[in-house]
Amino acid sequence: MENIIGQFGPLVLIMIVFYFFLIRPQMRKAKEAKKFREELKKGQDIVTIGGVHAKIVEVRDTTLLVEVESRTKMVIEKSAISPEFTNGTGVSELAQGGKK
Repeated sequence: MENIIGQFGPLVLIMIVFYFFLIRPQMRKAKEAKKFREELKKGQDIVTIGGVHAKIVEVRDTTLLVEVESRTKMVIEKSAISPEFTNGTGVSELAQGGKK
């Protein structure tokens, strides 16, 4: 019995470490991103994961109607919004070409 515990102990320890350092933080980050996308509202400045800066014109179930520079409107998926860049300060300045 002690031999089995001695053999599988390190494996169990590695699995615990993976859970707390890799899996759990990733699950938390995904939950925060989902909450962020559910709270998007009209008039908010956003940045997509492709780097497009825009302002939300209309919020739909899974998509957004956004307006980019020169009054061009696009429909994009909510999953294409980058919470990391949108939450940061200065998004509206970036959307205006870097003017402060």
